[in-house]
Amino acid sequence: MEESNNNFEPRIIAFVCNWCTYAGADLTGTSRIKYATNVEIVRFPCTGRIDFMLLLKAFAGGADGIIVSGCHPNDCHYTSGNFHARRRWIVFRNILNFLGIDVQRIRFSWVSAAEGAKWADIVNDTVKEIRELGPYTEYKKVANYLDEEADSHE
Repeated sequence: MEESNNNFEPRIIAFVCNWCTYAGADLTGTSRIKYATNVEIVRFPCTGRIDFMLLLKAFAGGADGIIVSGCHPNDCHYTSGNFHARRRWIVFRNILNFLGIDVQRIRFSWVSAAEGAKWADIVNDTVKEIRELGPYTEYKKVANYLDEEADSHE
């Protein structure tokens, strides 16, 4: 199985804060720091605005891993959005465990606008870890859960 993972290139979705992590990712590029290209960035005004159902939808849509990243604590552009996101993440981890989704596939981090090299390290480390875990094949569980959730609201 390890041999097949050598050719596996994971698809990573990054949900990032506009003010810090997105700016840090931009600095990575303008500084010409090399990092894996496996990450698709989805920009939010603040990590506190990220609905964690979007993470489930990312898995259901074929993501192998996810990065959620925003401003460092006490540096939030909106005062406390990152604290709100961290509290929600703690609850969401329990939901993921209940659903049988491997929380190792999600990385939660803080990256400031001045930390382009840190962003590159997070991306490279995440891609490496997800590559070692292999393709995410449990997406059907997530898709079924989302379908059941949608049906219950009709």
